Amino acid sequence: MEDLQKKKQLWKMVPIASSRINPYRIIILLRLLILAFFLRHRVITPTMDESYLFWLISLIRDIWFAFSWILDLSQKCFPVLHETSLPNLSLRFESDRKHASKLAPIDLFVSSVDPLKEPPIITANTVLSILSVDYPTDKVSCYVSDDGASMLLFNTLLQTSEFAKKWVPFCKKYCIEPRAPEFYFAQKTDYVSNKMKSSFFKERNFIQRDYEEFKVKINALVAMEMANPSNKEVYLMKDGTPWPGKITQDHPSMIEVILGRGLDLEGNVLPKLIYISREKRPGYDHYKKAGAMNALVRASAVLSNAPFILNLDCDHYINNSKALREAMCFHMDSQLGNKLCFVQFPQRFYGVDTGDRYANHNNVFFDSNLKGLDGIQGPMYIGTGCVFNRRALYGYDPPMSDKHKNMALFDYMCSSWVFCWCKSGKRKNYGLKKRFGSSEKLVSSTHMEDGSTGVPGDLVKEAITVINCDYEENTEWGEEIGWIYGSVTEDILTGFKMHCRGWKSVYYIPKRDAFKGTAPINLSDRLHQVLRWSLGSVEIFMSRHSPVWYGWGGGKLKLLQRLAYINITTYPFSSIPLLAYCTFPSIRLLTGNLITGYKEMNTSNIWFLALFLSIVATIILEARWSDVSIKDFWCVERFWMICGVSAYIFAVVQGLLKVIFGIETKFTVTSKTMIEDDKKDDEFRDLYILKWTMLLILPTILSVLNIAGVVIGISEAMNNGFGSWDFLLGRLFIPIWVILHLYPFMKGLMGRNNITIIIFGSCAFLIFIMKDYNQT
Repeated sequence: MEDLQKKKQLWKMVPIASSRINPYRIIILLRLLILAFFLRHRVITPTMDESYLFWLISLIRDIWFAFSWILDLSQKCFPVLHETSLPNLSLRFESDRKHASKLAPIDLFVSSVDPLKEPPIITANTVLSILSVDYPTDKVSCYVSDDGASMLLFNTLLQTSEFAKKWVPFCKKYCIEPRAPEFYFAQKTDYVSNKMKSSFFKERNFIQRDYEEFKVKINALVAMEMANPSNKEVYLMKDGTPWPGKITQDHPSMIEVILGRGLDLEGNVLPKLIYISREKRPGYDHYKKAGAMNALVRASAVLSNAPFILNLDCDHYINNSKALREAMCFHMDSQLGNKLCFVQFPQRFYGVDTGDRYANHNNVFFDSNLKGLDGIQGPMYIGTGCVFNRRALYGYDPPMSDKHKNMALFDYMCSSWVFCWCKSGKRKNYGLKKRFGSSEKLVSSTHMEDGSTGVPGDLVKEAITVINCDYEENTEWGEEIGWIYGSVTEDILTGFKMHCRGWKSVYYIPKRDAFKGTAPINLSDRLHQVLRWSLGSVEIFMSRHSPVWYGWGGGKLKLLQRLAYINITTYPFSSIPLLAYCTFPSIRLLTGNLITGYKEMNTSNIWFLALFLSIVATIILEARWSDVSIKDFWCVERFWMICGVSAYIFAVVQGLLKVIFGIETKFTVTSKTMIEDDKKDDEFRDLYILKWTMLLILPTILSVLNIAGVVIGISEAMNNGFGSWDFLLGRLFIPIWVILHLYPFMKGLMGRNNITIIIFGSCAFLIFIMKDYNQT
């Protein structure tokens, strides 16, 4: 019977239907052929009336975009999907009711920095969705990292633990979704037609009333914090002692087990809830989020040591209560599990404007690119919604991969042998201590795969020592172990190192979204978010971990996977040739030249038209196999150009300044918002807020420049008679294309006003008047 259960599949791979993917591959080959002829023609036939410098820049521009497109193409040729079988998972690990569930324990990390920019009610909803997740409660430990050492967040978690005693049994009794109360009560559901029992309505009303009272308490804490930021009484705990973390950048380590073996109102055990704030001292580099995550890894290793870790941002709640079970279908599979470093879920967002003006959903990346990577070596780690194998975070190689590197086998055997001595108390494991640090309990935990279930007081004291700011000195934390330092996008770098060791990853899109979070819909905040991401990519590209040269010796990173990582670290450099595309045609119109050098339809125009049509065909066929709408492709395309002439350029400049002169860039936390009931009439009010930033200058100039070029081009055609209209479309094609792409940016500058083109057109017309006056 046991053998029969093991044979039941927990997951299966579902290739994209050949009728959907093969036309895409055919058009790719055709586009490559057209691209080759286009570039050949550009090389051997420079336009007659352009300078050699203009021709050379244009050629380099075209070659770069051809190269970047090939990099992007490399990750999309072999897309796959995955399906899981939750019934088979339960049958294999929970069929024996006489014994406890055999599902693996999971540690869940929630990271927070500033409770005033990341409202505590959002974090509370995330924590409540974790505590009520559909998973054995004794297997779940929730760790909340407070990198701002805020008593406001600590008090919020105390209130949250009390409300959880009512909320968790209600969720499990009626199997409600989602299990974050703010979003559950916001749903418009017809419970009458669903024939729910009257007892459900009573309990629902009671729990909703309790939640409103809970929100009042949290809002009161926030109001007190904002009204008295320097009042010492605010920082006094219940026993009258001062709050240790009053000074954000100078405080000791703090760990508080808020829920250890707590019970809900029905007497059932609740998951563990643990508050952690690592030590901060002046003069130390704390490595931002990556450092906080590594502190969580070490503390959790001492306290619960679950073999798997799920990390979430504080604004990403669990939208699908079975998400952990979905991930376990892969991690606990007898064949795949040992080779799997993480299961990555897509990021989904709420509160985004219906038009998705700034491409917050980014469905092209989540539903096309990552599906393609799933068919190679697996998706890259994207920062949140990811279930890790703890051993992969510890820097170990996957099983059976040591044949590529004999030293890996030697290290593993030696560490296991020395560990046995360590356990018997005969020897100290100096080798592992040098790697993991001085804590014997932490070193011992690195070889325990089942995890522990209790949170004894002496372990809390030990856990405090491993999150002190000097613990990582002379260890491999941040270099080979845990989240890797060296970039503000530590997620990309961490996943890259795992793939270089030979680990595989899985991208899974469940039928019900696993997690949902917030996204900045304000133009300035969104651009700064992209600036942070793109700067991180530039840092990786110019570091020793660059995918261009790192990890070639082991041969464990597949070639297509390497090309995908090169693509994700070089895309900001496309801003330089893109700037040429956005300026040259309009400048030539302003100076009286044509967009191309010929006044008649020629070979250059034919190849350009063929290339453009092949691009359109590629997008249509990609949308077909990826189930991404053409509208989403258009939103992503527009915002890519907006970022290309703003955030990407700044990222390249700041990256060069950091590498050459060591000038660091400071980033602020992106503000998260939650729409209150009394403000839903103006749900997308943040969309119209304009915050001045240097990132807005260049796109504004380009908008006016291209509109001016179009106005002048049309006016000159009108002055020169009907004969000059024949090739007007060719002259105006790229400037109009740029204007269409920058239109969301122009709307963002105008706020709620719907006179964008009129205002920018007036600026362009003024340029035309001045040009005409100067000529006169």
